[in-house]
Amino acid sequence: MKLHVKGITEGERIPDKFAFGVYSDEDHMSFGPNRNPDLSWSDAPDGTKSYVVLMFDPDVPSKADDVNQEGKVVPKDLPRVDFFHWLLVDIPGDITRVPEAADSDGVIPKGKEPGPGTIGLRGVNTFTHFLAGNPDMAGTYGGYDGPCPPWNDELMHHYHFEVYALDVPSLGLSGPFEGDAVREAMKGHVLDSARVTGTYTLNPDLM
Repeated sequence: MKLHVKGITEGERIPDKFAFGVYSDEDHMSFGPNRNPDLSWSDAPDGTKSYVVLMFDPDVPSKADDVNQEGKVVPKDLPRVDFFHWLLVDIPGDITRVPEAADSDGVIPKGKEPGPGTIGLRGVNTFTHFLAGNPDMAGTYGGYDGPCPPWNDELMHHYHFEVYALDVPSLGLSGPFEGDAVREAMKGHVLDSARVTGTYTLNPDLM
């Protein structure tokens, strides 16, 4: 399979228009345009009945004690975990594109509804947990929400956009499902996949 993410070049910085958070001289971070990029794919194998789209960051600190704290840094050698930014499942087999801004166009405080969307079924991204302690932002975040790494992180973050071709029309997921549930449900059903990786940071020393 081949995956094309319009506006994102393999291994290079993701444009601000796709980010949840953008750099700010005054406050380190301000809300970004938060538009999902245009994804298109081709050369799926015979027998493909549906697709899954995932976007995740494998470089998220496993401990958040020093995240976005003045006078502190998140060391690059801290163990890292996956943070899911986008989960779309049960995309019909005759659809091979998600247009820009079809699943997100702006930061929505308290999140977008998971469940049926304009294309496929939206899962719950990890902002749901990350923002749970913020009374102005806490909620359930469905669909796409873009990069917003800690502004004091010494590590450049990588964002993997992935598409999977599956041999089933549906993964049978319902309710507020998350990334690990998608990965588990896909086991044994993946015919092929493709990936494009971009980078992003809010740390001015890395920019």
